[in-house]
Amino acid sequence: MDDNVEQSDPVAVLEGQVWALAAVVATLRETGTGSLEEALAADPVRTAVLEAAGVVRRDGEKVIAASVLQLGPAAANVASARLSSMRQAVAAAGGEAVPGWDAQGDDVLVDQGRASAGTGHALATRVVPALSGLADRLALPGSRVLDIGTGTAALALALAQDLPHVHVTGIDYLERAVRLARRELDTAGPGPADRVEVRHQDAVDLRERDLYDLVWLPAPFLSQDVLDACLPHVAAALTAGGWLVAGTNAAPREPLLAAVAEWTAARNGGSALTSHRMSRALGDLGFQDLRRIPTVPGGPVLVAGRRPDRAASASHHADER
Repeated sequence: MDDNVEQSDPVAVLEGQVWALAAVVATLRETGTGSLEEALAADPVRTAVLEAAGVVRRDGEKVIAASVLQLGPAAANVASARLSSMRQAVAAAGGEAVPGWDAQGDDVLVDQGRASAGTGHALATRVVPALSGLADRLALPGSRVLDIGTGTAALALALAQDLPHVHVTGIDYLERAVRLARRELDTAGPGPADRVEVRHQDAVDLRERDLYDLVWLPAPFLSQDVLDACLPHVAAALTAGGWLVAGTNAAPREPLLAAVAEWTAARNGGSALTSHRMSRALGDLGFQDLRRIPTVPGGPVLVAGRRPDRAASASHHADER
């Protein structure tokens, strides 16, 4: 018997990659509550899988990990995101054919929500200070942030924790997610959670004007039709000079990853919108100071744009005439 038969079977290789991903997720979860060194030492056989997958390598007695494992406190959030994706893959393999987030179990929604907490902290501590005038706006009592597709409100709560003067409104079209969000906020207790409100609302029905200083828009979780319909309303809901920050997919270079991105977007009722397409859409709406902000390697790319103030907007329309 040829010893290389199994190794040449692409399905067997894919199955091995699933287990390698499981090893990564398990290690990340343990890193979130301890140290990477402890997680690697705790299960040498699992670490051997990581080594075979190229995620870690040995230099003598020392084990050197790839950057994906060197995330510190953010490791638990990344683990939750990967775990959510794996749960969805298992559901697809089991024949669950109903698309959309409303078909996902509570455990998937909670995992995805916990993953978004890291995005909220990154927005508050790294992105907000980098956007002109935004930190000053959000330091004022009564400043407001809109979290579209709030899910279980983990991102909204993270923003409230890091930005002590803001009031965060989270909206979601999925009523069950809003119920889970209210439960999570109740569990969080008094404090920042008091400055977070959630409501059952579709982004296309947003009609508030000149209210929010910052809007977070997770584009991969919205369909292309919803994005096209809601973006003008989102722009109108911003204060003059306010910022929209949109999460977008990194454009996969590998054909397999590109195909998977399209499949998962279709199953979940979302989109595989890239940062370049989002930038064009915001430019068409008159947003200024457009910029793309990478996150972790292979992770989402943030697209930020500033709504022009009234004088600049009036001048722009006069020039067009």
